[in-house]
Amino acid sequence: MMEYLLALDQGTTSSRAILFTQRGEVAASAQIPFAQHYPKPGWVEHDPLDLLDSQFRAVAECLAQREIHPSQIIGLGLANQRETALLWEKDTGKPVGNAIVWQCRRTADFCTQLQQEGYTEAIRARTGLLPDAYFSGTKYRWLLDNIPGARRRAARGELLCGTVDSWLLWNLTGGKVHASDYSNCSRTMLFDIHCRYWDDTLCQLLDVPMNLLPQPVENSGNLGVIASGVPHLEKLAGLPIRGMAGDQQAALFGQGCFSAGQLKNTYGTGCFTLMNTGSRPVISQNGLLTCIGWGMAGETTYVLEGSVFNAGSSIQWLRDELGLIRQASECDRLAEEVPDNGGVYLVSAFTGLGAPHWDMYARGTVVGLTRGTTRAHLCRAVLEGIAYQTADLISAMERDAEEKISSLRVDGGASVSDFMMQYQADLLGVPVERPNVVETTAWGAACLAGLGAGVWNGPQEMIREKIAGKVYLPGTDRSKEYACWQRALERAKAWEEE
Repeated sequence: MMEYLLALDQGTTSSRAILFTQRGEVAASAQIPFAQHYPKPGWVEHDPLDLLDSQFRAVAECLAQREIHPSQIIGLGLANQRETALLWEKDTGKPVGNAIVWQCRRTADFCTQLQQEGYTEAIRARTGLLPDAYFSGTKYRWLLDNIPGARRRAARGELLCGTVDSWLLWNLTGGKVHASDYSNCSRTMLFDIHCRYWDDTLCQLLDVPMNLLPQPVENSGNLGVIASGVPHLEKLAGLPIRGMAGDQQAALFGQGCFSAGQLKNTYGTGCFTLMNTGSRPVISQNGLLTCIGWGMAGETTYVLEGSVFNAGSSIQWLRDELGLIRQASECDRLAEEVPDNGGVYLVSAFTGLGAPHWDMYARGTVVGLTRGTTRAHLCRAVLEGIAYQTADLISAMERDAEEKISSLRVDGGASVSDFMMQYQADLLGVPVERPNVVETTAWGAACLAGLGAGVWNGPQEMIREKIAGKVYLPGTDRSKEYACWQRALERAKAWEEE
């Protein structure tokens, strides 16, 4: 009887569920989008119940595609959008306000205050991170300070906080397990990545009570079981949850980057470049972040990471806010209709700039517009802009690693753009390798679950179906265009609200 691994991939704009065979073949999948909320400029929120409903319905739709018995599913793996912060009632599970999404910049002023007061190096030494509104810790603080009565209720032990992994796990287990895996913990600005526990000094600095925080756990093992009565998942009651990781670490795992020096870039709502640095945390000197990739069997793997806040979301901006395209794939087609960008450069700093620039006050900028500019030029500028920002990250990573990369493994929804992947290869001067199945985040979660269930004894034993993907070889020299992009980038950095 065929056995399967089930992966839940709760993302920023949609929730996915994918059923894998042990060879990595996709047996069934479903994806359900949910609403984004923008209450103020630079603010981004999700309804926590939307996250649950979309994720659980995606599982139900996925399983409805195959005639299998629940006993054939040997483990569940979770992957999630990271840094998004939630607050909920301990007794009822009712959310206390909306979730603050990782892209949200509402705590930028407090982070600037931390920098000005000289806490940057202390925070980086413990957490591998820099003071920035990106991370969860300042979001917890904001929720506690701005939701009426939240501080008092927290002091009485009535509330819990967590990132999306802990929110999913708490609800899947019927409120029995309040835990967060090492990879997600390491993105909060509250977690000591060397000792792997919540840091009391940082919790006091950010005014986040430690009793609200989830228990840190390894990424693979016995993480709980699905409780009876979970909406849409009644047939899965008792299914063990065996793996859990933040989406980017799950993608690195799913790409098979198990050795130090291997790296991948995920082109999703944002872009995320991660390099495995092995058992030693490397503190970046070039604006990158150090965090935990995964922890298993008492051993910890560390990574260097750089993040672009707006990548695929800039394509969505063309579609949803400007109405220049009707579907995302149209952006690729239009970009190829023009021989060049017509001198147009777009910096998608809609919610500030992440690594390696770390400018919370930068804003989206378009330069080079003329009366001859068409929507095709804008589409091309958006795709090129994603590639330029990725090149910035990898350049910083090469300086930290003190060696040039030999290739780049890519995944994520926006990596289906042949134009952008070829442009990326041209910019970097190395091959860009895209697997046949680009949603490696879910596969990574499934692999962690498989390891936790004893399917494999270690990562090197995992066998994925060898289906050829595509390799983009470098061709055209893009150094002139890259220099123009750098000038456009400086314009975006210069913008600041009076």
